[in-house]
Amino acid sequence: MPDQALAAAVIYAKDVARVGAFYARVAGLALTHTEADHASLESPALQLFIVAMNSAVAAKVEIAQPPVVRENTALKFIFPVASLAAARAFAAEGGGALKPAQAEWAFNGWRHCDGHDPEGNVFQLRERAA
Repeated sequence: MPDQALAAAVIYAKDVARVGAFYARVAGLALTHTEADHASLESPALQLFIVAMNSAVAAKVEIAQPPVVRENTALKFIFPVASLAAARAFAAEGGGALKPAQAEWAFNGWRHCDGHDPEGNVFQLRERAA
């Protein structure tokens, strides 16, 4: 249905600009709108919104360098990419990380690898298996 809304997700962040730029580069999403307190990114199938944390919450959140990975969460976003190797380099440049190639696994016609963004949020990338 052409008038049906895209799937969408929200990531709350302390540094909206940095996290938005990270997902634009690593996941290949188009950064379509930015303001101090939010950013909108899109692909043909997904809208991703990066929203500033409430100031009271943000005051209690410390982002270490490198960030502490927040693995104990009920959700993990999965983004398709053309190349896990290229995305690994982009993630490192953006202050996050993708696990090493040895940690990749094949499933259902895709190669998968977990990573984290500059604030420690866990995500997964996948590329089509050869």
